[in-house]
Amino acid sequence: MEMLCGSGVGWTRLAYLDMTDATQNCPSGFRLYQSGGVRACGRNSSSGSCVSVQFPSNGISYSQICGRVTGYQYFSPNAFAGGSNNINSYYVDGVSITRGSPRQHVWTLANGLTDTYSNEWICPCSTNSSQTVPSFVGNHYFCESGNHASTWTNILYTSDPLWDGQGCGSLESTCCNVPGIPWFHRDYGSNTTTDYIELRVCASGGATNDEDTPVSFYEIYVK
Repeated sequence: MEMLCGSGVGWTRLAYLDMTDATQNCPSGFRLYQSGGVRACGRNSSSGSCVSVQFPSNGISYSQICGRVTGYQYFSPNAFAGGSNNINSYYVDGVSITRGSPRQHVWTLANGLTDTYSNEWICPCSTNSSQTVPSFVGNHYFCESGNHASTWTNILYTSDPLWDGQGCGSLESTCCNVPGIPWFHRDYGSNTTTDYIELRVCASGGATNDEDTPVSFYEIYVK
């Protein structure tokens, strides 16, 4: 396996999805979005919720996690505003990656409302943001918006994929200039585990009438 996250070789892939491959399907329970040539997998709910997929370690003992996720904004997600401060609930509009049970936070990929207009729903890393990040998340998150306008509408914003460190608007330059992006990396030192990895797409509002952040690609490795 190639070098990942600046941490040598020896990685094992636990999770992989690439919806640009027409032969691949959304995980069970996820809703398929199709727009402008983009295929992505999100929630199918009219209220706040998370949809989940788990990836067993198959007995592999690991102390590091490395991965990346690509998502797209649907309508009006607002990052950490309006969510709960509970890792087991919809604390973010975006993607939550955890390990084991009870859940232990690995990384959060949040989706702000816009990257050019100051309001209470923009990413916490954005200029003039008033948002706070849950204590269990800390600095282990990325946040971007796919909407470059001061208004928003019920479309899938396909022109700007999320969490790639590219295409950030005037308020989001700090969000794009974080170390490692698009790769997230956790190193637990000498503490090893065989915990499964869980990926959830979450939001505090309904997917069918308010907000969602469907994913089109992910890959997660451990070693």
